[in-house]
Parts: sequence; structure tokens; C-alpha cells
Amino acid sequence: METLRFQVVEEAFKKKPLDVKTPSDRPSDYFGKKVFNREKMNKYLPMDVYDKMIDVMENGTRLDYKVADAVAKGMKQWAMENGATHYTHWFQPLTEGTAEKHDAFIEFNGDGGTVEEFTGKLLVQQEPDASSFPSGGIRSTFEARGYSAWDPTSPVFIIDDTLCIPTVFISYSGEALDYKAPLLRALHAVNVAATEVCHYFDPSVKKVTSNLGWEQEYFLVDEGLYAARPDLVLTGRTLMGHDSAKNQQMDDHYFGNIPERVAAFMRELEIEALELGIPCKTRHNEVAPNQFEMAPIFEETNLSVDHNMLLMSIMKRVARKHGFRVLLHEKPFAGINGSGKHNNWSLSTDNGTLLHAPGKTPRENLRFAVFIVETLMGVWRHNGLLKASIMSASNAHRLGANEAPPAIISSFLGRQVSELLDHIENNSLSPRLSPLTTHVETLDIPEIPELLIDNTDRNRTSPFAFTGNRFEFRAVGSEANCASALIALNSAVAEALVNFKKHTDERIAKGETQTAAIIGVLRDDIKACKAIRFDGNGYSDEWVEEAKKRGLDVETSCPKIFEQYLTPESIQMFESLGVMTRKELEARNEVKWDTYTKKIQIEARVLGDLSMNHIIPVATRYQSTLIENVRGMKEIFSSPFFSTEKATQFSARNIKLIEEIAERTSAIERMVEELIDARKQANKIADSHAKALAYHDTVAPKLEEIRYQIDKLELIVDDSLWPLPKYRELLFIK
Repeated sequence: METLRFQVVEEAFKKKPLDVKTPSDRPSDYFGKKVFNREKMNKYLPMDVYDKMIDVMENGTRLDYKVADAVAKGMKQWAMENGATHYTHWFQPLTEGTAEKHDAFIEFNGDGGTVEEFTGKLLVQQEPDASSFPSGGIRSTFEARGYSAWDPTSPVFIIDDTLCIPTVFISYSGEALDYKAPLLRALHAVNVAATEVCHYFDPSVKKVTSNLGWEQEYFLVDEGLYAARPDLVLTGRTLMGHDSAKNQQMDDHYFGNIPERVAAFMRELEIEALELGIPCKTRHNEVAPNQFEMAPIFEETNLSVDHNMLLMSIMKRVARKHGFRVLLHEKPFAGINGSGKHNNWSLSTDNGTLLHAPGKTPRENLRFAVFIVETLMGVWRHNGLLKASIMSASNAHRLGANEAPPAIISSFLGRQVSELLDHIENNSLSPRLSPLTTHVETLDIPEIPELLIDNTDRNRTSPFAFTGNRFEFRAVGSEANCASALIALNSAVAEALVNFKKHTDERIAKGETQTAAIIGVLRDDIKACKAIRFDGNGYSDEWVEEAKKRGLDVETSCPKIFEQYLTPESIQMFESLGVMTRKELEARNEVKWDTYTKKIQIEARVLGDLSMNHIIPVATRYQSTLIENVRGMKEIFSSPFFSTEKATQFSARNIKLIEEIAERTSAIERMVEELIDARKQANKIADSHAKALAYHDTVAPKLEEIRYQIDKLELIVDDSLWPLPKYRELLFIK
């Protein structure tokens, strides 16, 4: 009898790539087509209004309602000319996703008819229901009022028939209920602190910008196979499934030919992304089967975060048109690579980058060293907080294996940068800061040109590695909002720069020259943050012990890691920089603990249901077949023509399988009961922190115990009976 699994596998084999219509124009011709960017502003806004908007965007001046009315008028005209009938405030609540409520451009005109209307007030502010989104107790059910407010630094865009306006989301009492508001504050803090430090080297610097280039990894699964896996549908990952005999061990998928159906999906995704101003640059196969990556050109951090959230939404919609489902979970399949979202972070001034080496002069290299070291100081002081910023129930499955960095924050610098810092540290006199060199490698092949070798290698086990002109924060998870990590990182660096300037100014006030003061503080900081520098194998057991000795955070429990947000050092940093208050931090931790609990709770319920209603019935059905087989064989071999010894011999294998199935199904039933009891006990705990700890300690471990038994059954139960698509089908259907 053909099962649903075989039907969906057969349908997946039949699927052909869609005929994606590719625009005849070059990508540069339609880039930003659906974005109200500066070009559109210049066309649709009066010149004085345009100038005021540029001032708002570049210098942070306050926007008044008269200007907002004029902007709304031009924005509405452009939107309606491009088919928009509605508008929405598009924001990023504490759900790792986005939210939107659509309103039409329509009001009564007083004569029984209607008129299209969109005012500055509607552009600038709306009132979502704050109690319906995670608030960590800031807003109760009966306290629903909250506000979304336009972020003019991130351009509005059109999706289908809706004008989408990026906004912050705050409570009635002013606390941030989203990721964008604290991110903007953190970016302001690092701008102010870094600009002041830059003035030691170049007084003309007006602004320092935080830049981000993310690398979005993801899996694609055929939609039919996805629908036949309730665990994928409800949790985003496979809660059971034995390894495929072949997965990624041959290293033949990474950078391999992109499958035809996937290439068609990628082309349509890129077209939509480019029209929305997302500067897609790179696409390729990732290491695991059916795993892929897309990466854009670097952008200003706030805009880059918005673009990543937008891309994840577009990916899901476009994938379904091509018969796929996108999996953004950090570890959807056991035993192979998980998916990350490497955050390439840098700082730049209005006249150049701060982390680029080699510099043209010793003074430029001194500035480079300052910003490298103060970044390390921030990471060292707040390594536990940075780990908390990227940690989640799903990312915990990924970290520490299959090329994902370990759950210990350290920084790899490479030989040349390490030697530069060692030289500054150990030279008692003012060190000579000669330019870092780029190594030239000549191959003994005449046709091949010289290779320019970077001044730093890459360490795939380093969570925070310097890669030439930026740091790569590799520990960020694929479905996370980048803002979480960038709030913590930019705040930590801002605090370090504030302290650097304070200590440098103190030395100058005591009579040291500016250069001597800078080098003196720099030397002290190099020594102080040395513990965070590690160039070795982050996967080794020795590193865990070494990290403990260095005072780095080696905690592995998610609920305990989240506690780093509420340490005195974290609270003091966020409050002193004006990024978040203690109340906001406490609320966010309530959300983190509650979210962790709910994710494990859902996984436990799904696994219990699949175990009792899918796996055990199929296993016992096969067991019954084996029993009938043994009984039949005994009848045949009871004939005088056959010996009892031969009957026993032929039945032995089946009897062994019958016994194993009995043992494993009995173990699963017992473990599911224990899982339910553990969940019930944990649910009695009122405190969200204590409940999350209970789920981590008593519920989560049982999921893996049950999975082990199910995966063993998958190997022995008749393949035609197994109800769920297997890894070999999920990972290799193209």
C-alpha cells in the first residue's frame, strides 16, 4: 500500500523549475524601483522639503509635522502611481519577525463619496495594540496602547499593493518594545564616541557609521515533503530522523552547481530583492545538502537590518511559488551543518573606513590599532552579553559543531595584526607603526597571475574574527534579528571608546603629549583584553578549560546565558549610553525566558504526539507482521520434511527484530510519559526564569533521549511503512 510519504516523494521528483521572467534591463536599472529613495524624493518632493529630509536623514535633526505633511503628499502620489492602495507601519516586535497592519488611502469627502488621503500624522505615527506583542510585562492586556513612529533613515517601500513604512514600536509609557529603537540608540552612541576618538587623528571627521554585511544561510525543502513532516511545520526542525548514508561528508555540495529549480528560485528572489533596494551580491550552495546562502553588499547597519528582515519574508513567499519551503531554523537537521547569519561589522567615517589596514602612514595605523583594540575591549568586557545576544533555543543546537563557532566568545586576529599589537604592548618606547603589508604569492604556473594574500587568515571556529577590514560575528543564528547582536556589539564598543577617550584625556591633562597618551592607554588596553584573543581551535576541550582560566563566559544553558543582560555591568553600560533602561532590559529578559520555554514546550508536545500517534503504531504494525511471519514459518517447518533446528534458524532474525521493537517502543512510551510529567511540573512554576531553567534541565534532555530510540526504529521498520519523509528524501530531492 502506497503511503503519503511515497506520494509526496514521487511528486517532488516530478517538479520542474518555473519559467522565471528575467527583466530585460540591467539590475542597476531596476534597483530600488519599489523604494522611495533619494531619487524619488527629489522628484516628488518640493526642493526645500527634500533638503530638510536629507538633513533629518544625515544629521538627525527633528522632523516637524509641516515637513511630514509635504513628504506624505509626495509619498502617496508615488505609491499610488505604482499601484499601492494601502499603507502600513512595518515594525520589528520582540518575536524575531515583523508586524504590519494595513490601512487604505481612503476617507469620506463629506459629500457621501471618498477621497484618497494620507497625511503627515498618518505617516509619522500609528497606534498598534502593544499588549498583543511580547512586552515582558510592560503592557498588560487591559493596557493596550502603544505607538509606532516613522524611522526616516530607512526608506519606505512597496510590497504588492501596500506602502510599507519602517517604524520603531514603543509602549504608551515610552519603553521600546522592538529591536529598532534600541538599535538606533546604540548606533547613535557609537557614532558619538567614535567621532570623538577620531578627532585625535583627524578633526575634520563629522560622523562615524556602523556598517553591516550579513550572510543569510538557509535550507530549501520540497513543499510536499515539508507538509508531511509535522515537526518541520510546527517547530522548524526535524525532531527525529536518522542520518542519511550520504550527507555532506564528500564535500561535494559547497560551491557546487546550483540545482536548476533552486537557481530559478534564486533568480526571482534576487529580482524582487533588488527592486526593493536590497543589494544582493553573492549566492551559492552551502556545505550541507539543500543548504544555500545569499549575501548583500555592506550597508549602514540600521538599513541592513531592515533589509535582512525584509529578505527573510520575501524568501518564504517566493519559495512557495517554486514548490519549496525555506527553513531558517539554525539546526533543522541533526548531524549536518546548521545555518548561521554571519554579521560582518565595521566602522567608517565620512571620509574612510576605520578598520582597514594597511594604512598609508604610521598615524593611520595608530588609529587602526586604537579601533581594533577598543573593539576587543568591548568584546572582552561584555563577552557574556554578546553570547546572550545571539543565543536562542534554536541556535543552541547549532553552536559548537559542524563549522559553527563555539558558545564561547573569543576573537581571532591573524598573525600580522597580532604581531602589531604585541609590538605596541612590548615596546617600552613609542613603537614604530609601519604599515601592515599585503603578502604577494607567486605560483609556479606561468599563466596564473600573482595572488594578493590578505594580512589575516580566516578561522571558522572563531565567533568574532577579524577578516581584513571588518570583524565577522559568526555566532549569529540564521533566523535571528541581526539587531539583537548589533545592539550589544555597538554598545560595547561605544563604552570602550568612551573609556579610552576619558583615560587618554586624563594623561594629556597630566602633561603627556597626545601621541604618548594614546599609546599609553592603548598599551594598557592591549594587556587588559588579551584574554579575548585566541587563534587556535575553538572546538577543542582544551580551549574550554583555557577559556575558564581566562575568565571568559563558558555557560551553555540558554536561560542562564540570558542572565548576562541583567548583570550590573550590562545595565550600567546600556543606561549610561542611553540605549536601554533597567526596566526595558528586565522586560526583554522576561520575553527571552518565556520564548525559550514556549519553544521547548511546543517541541515536547509535537514529539510526544508523533511518538504515540505515528511512530509506535507503525512500529507495532510491522512487529505484528514479523510475528505472523514467525508463526507461519513454524507451521511450515513443523512438517516432517524440515527440522526444528532449521525453523529456529530461519525465525531467529525476525524474533530479534520483534524483541528490539518491543524494547524500543516500550522505552518510547515510558519516556513520553516522563516528558509529559516533566512538562507538567515545569508548568507549575510561575517565575519565568525558573520555568525556563526547568524546561532546559528536565524537559529538553528528554527530547534527545526519545529521538535516539525513534531513529533506531527507523533503521529496522519496513521502509514502505515508515510514515515520515526521511533525511535521504528531504535533503536530496531537487
